Amino acid sequence: MSSEINAGDTGWVLLCAALVMLMTPGLAFFYGGLVRPKNVLSTIMHSFFILALISVQWVLWGYTLAFGPDIGGVIGGLDWFGLAGVGTDPNPDYAKTIPHLAFVAFQMMFAIITPALITGAFAERKRFKAFVVFSLLWATFVYDPLAHWVWGVDGWLRTLGVLDFAGGTVVHVSSGVSALVAALVLGRRAGFGQERMDPHDLPMTVLGAGLLWFGWFGFNAGSALAADGIAASAFVVTNTAAAMGALTWMTVSWAHKGHPSVLGAAAGAVAGLVGITPAAGYVSPAASILIGLGAGVLCYGAIQLKERLRVDDALDVWAVHGVGGTWGALATGLFASSAVNSAAADGLFYGNPAQFFIQVVGVAAAWVFAGGMTWIILKLIDVVIGLRVPEQEEVLGLDLSQHGEPAYQL
Repeated sequence: MSSEINAGDTGWVLLCAALVMLMTPGLAFFYGGLVRPKNVLSTIMHSFFILALISVQWVLWGYTLAFGPDIGGVIGGLDWFGLAGVGTDPNPDYAKTIPHLAFVAFQMMFAIITPALITGAFAERKRFKAFVVFSLLWATFVYDPLAHWVWGVDGWLRTLGVLDFAGGTVVHVSSGVSALVAALVLGRRAGFGQERMDPHDLPMTVLGAGLLWFGWFGFNAGSALAADGIAASAFVVTNTAAAMGALTWMTVSWAHKGHPSVLGAAAGAVAGLVGITPAAGYVSPAASILIGLGAGVLCYGAIQLKERLRVDDALDVWAVHGVGGTWGALATGLFASSAVNSAAADGLFYGNPAQFFIQVVGVAAAWVFAGGMTWIILKLIDVVIGLRVPEQEEVLGLDLSQHGEPAYQL
């Protein structure tokens, strides 16, 4: 084993990989509580199944497409197919003090949760078979190339100078925009606008939000890839932005609807976490308060817009992740400071307006690529398999019609 490996850094990154893994079951609870009782298992199964599916895909070809030797700044080569040649020595291109396999494991958890985020948009109406094929194709043709663009050595957005510490464009913009496209392509749920579709178990959702908040420390602080000062800084700003997002969303919804919403506090915390993700390694605690504030206001406003337009993004994925991720990526171009991280470029408020415009390019590329590819993938699946369950199966509920099991024996 290489003498360059640092035991503290390795332990920290492996711990953070486990924390990020926990986020996907946490997401399952968060989403599961928001749907109707007849669709709880199917919603939870989306996240649980993706945990298994993408774990295998990542080992076989996902990792090498995302981080393998560069081909034209667009995609990684197949040199590491099946993790061939990827061992316990460090890879100096990505992490100099931890085993290459530790980096693989950490990045795998990001690849897992990203398509799981999209599932909230098409909850309660998508065929399970179509969901399986979509998840595999989307991970391969959307997530892996975009991860290479932003994080891969010689990826074109990385070469351009786009800053994305832990996945604002790669994870949140891509999943949020794809969720919006999925909601539009699949259409509204049966009974949308005519019958109540309230969350069936808000305590389950708050539990899920708590697990996401907990796991997000691995998501953001772990992206330092070392147990160092950048990790500590990312940890603090992550918590601060989440707290500010929760306070802001709850306050805005309280003023708007007349009561301090528990769901609003949980959703606001997630919005704050989304907003700080791309900036976590580059901004000060004071800036993280402003980022959390902006995420709470903008994401809450996006939900009001979505409802006015009658778009059935069932669990508000676009409003929280698409809008929150866009705000966070742009805010990175405002608040990034080389005083926080010497490896970062300064943002607009620190005398470098060019960085803001670079961030705009990164966001635009993620919107166009993720949205366009998602539309193509969904249309192909609809022709070959069909996206939606028949209406009678939707009315019965996907737990029984797709899985033959009820969530609750009443």
